[in-house]
Amino acid sequence: MAAKQKILIIDDDNNIAELISLYLTKECFETKIVNDGEQALKEFQTFQPDLLLLDLMLPGIDGYQVCREIRHTSDVPIIMLSAKGETFDKVLGLELGADDYIIKPFDSKELVARVRAVLRRFKVKQPSGTSGEKSVSYPDLTINLTNYSVTYMGKQVDMPPKELELLYFLAASPNQVFTREQLLDHIWGYEYIGDTRTVDVHIKRLREKIKDHPRWSIATVWGIGYKFEVKNK
Repeated sequence: MAAKQKILIIDDDNNIAELISLYLTKECFETKIVNDGEQALKEFQTFQPDLLLLDLMLPGIDGYQVCREIRHTSDVPIIMLSAKGETFDKVLGLELGADDYIIKPFDSKELVARVRAVLRRFKVKQPSGTSGEKSVSYPDLTINLTNYSVTYMGKQVDMPPKELELLYFLAASPNQVFTREQLLDHIWGYEYIGDTRTVDVHIKRLREKIKDHPRWSIATVWGIGYKFEVKNK
């Protein structure tokens, strides 16, 4: 029998956490509940979950900081839970490396569906032992999706998983134009917040870390979207 996938539920409202645990246990997940950010970071190391359901408003260390700390060492899927539905809050969460963002109150079936969808996408992107390394290289730039690393001008560049995946996706199809909607669909799996500003924010962050090169650049195609432009010399 295959081992159950483990979900770490981080929410200071124990009633909500218990309800979420009930939904997921019925769907054959193993769950563990913690009620604050500091405990979450400790349990993350010992429980070793396959996915985190992370409330933003936590006592002490908030959900944003928990996400930031975990992203320093792991790309385990994170779904943020919040009563805050403003675009700014969603974009900030995604910017820090979250894989999805669910607004409270939510439907139990939607929650389970999103958990399964995020886990499926995460499984797909994991390298298998028989496949070759997924990497693209240009002058002064190498993006490796297998070990999630970017080397730019001879130096390693730190970036959240979604930024790296977006850069790799664009660079793997040089000079091809993608709309914001297409990029949302390919990188995040579906338009779960319906806001193309998410793509713009990630492109802005990439440009701050990866400057235009004489041979290539991350180009804006006005009114359409973006492309990784390669210049022949």
